[in-house]
Amino acid sequence: MSTFAAHNISGGHKDLIHDVAFDWYGDRMATCSSDQHVKIWDRDPSTNTWKNSASWKSHSGSVWKVTWAHPEFGQIVATCSFDRTAVIWEEVAADTVGSRSNALEGPDGGQSQVSLPGGGGVGAASSGSNNWIPRTRLVDSRTSVTDVKFAPRHMGLMLATCSADGTVRIYEATDVMNLSEWSLQHEIPCKVSLSCLSWNQTTARFHPPMIAVGSDDNQHPSASKVFVFEYHEASRRWLKVETHSAATSDPVHDIAFAPNLGRSYHVLAIASKELKIISMKPLGTPQQQMAKKADESQTTPTKYEIRLAGSYGDHSSTVWRTCWNVTGTILASSGDDGQVKLWKSNYLDQWRCVATLQGNGQQQPESAFPQAAIMAQQQHHQMPRAFGTAFPGIA
Repeated sequence: MSTFAAHNISGGHKDLIHDVAFDWYGDRMATCSSDQHVKIWDRDPSTNTWKNSASWKSHSGSVWKVTWAHPEFGQIVATCSFDRTAVIWEEVAADTVGSRSNALEGPDGGQSQVSLPGGGGVGAASSGSNNWIPRTRLVDSRTSVTDVKFAPRHMGLMLATCSADGTVRIYEATDVMNLSEWSLQHEIPCKVSLSCLSWNQTTARFHPPMIAVGSDDNQHPSASKVFVFEYHEASRRWLKVETHSAATSDPVHDIAFAPNLGRSYHVLAIASKELKIISMKPLGTPQQQMAKKADESQTTPTKYEIRLAGSYGDHSSTVWRTCWNVTGTILASSGDDGQVKLWKSNYLDQWRCVATLQGNGQQQPESAFPQAAIMAQQQHHQMPRAFGTAFPGIA
């Protein structure tokens, strides 16, 4: 087992931190809070420490989520808030802020470009530093915007939001060089309050774009709280995929598609009362899937063999967040027990907890692991090389 080094960072927020997001390279970090502020952190590789490089008031309500765009589009983050808006922010050089004419009105109706000590614009941490300025404020939602995610890079500069009004909205930048212009491409009604969403990251041509959405609605306790939609190119519509056989009826707090690097099926992690892992395998060969994708007369979504790969109550409490590593082989979950657990599957597609990190940054000793997890680790190290490369260990 690997050992994990903990780094304590004084967040500097004046209220609860709701989300933490790393950029594509893992060298920058963004945090958001109920104090209505967003902070940007940069890692110093020489000392392996994190420095707060920017901080600004981004909304007039609690900021629920923050997310980074792919770096090929620039240094761009998006935020969403209780104030019913989502905002796209771009980092620009300090000496160009004054020449920008498309700064937006701030969350309180004033100019978002505020003066800070040091003479910079929005988010300027000190004189001469870069600045974060708002490019677009998306105001289509009539209720709290609960999640925001950029689409995978191969789809272009697109953004999805979900709201408590039960609608998923998908926006696209009409010109990637002018981030002040975004068009609302699709609205997907779900009819229940939504809490989280996730894009499928697969780049395979025979897999259509997919979005999974979770609901924390308590008014319909027996209804499914997970919805999956796929995009049908010919009809230019998002079609709902049937997931009733494996969906959960408990409120969903987070949902995440695993990155797909060659798998013939999709893996979806759900943070709810327990951690659930769902496998979605398309029926038919890739050739049949490509033919169906190109057939304009087809108006039904792809059929999937949906299987509950596992349901785990190891947190003994509500699970709030799930996150995959870049290869989609290790899943991290966090819960009300103050622990982060790492999960990995063996060659039989059986998921086991392989590491537990305490809230104080300490790793739980191996002797405290469940016996099943220890056996899973032993089986992993005894696997043939082919299986070892398919499911790399943490070490």
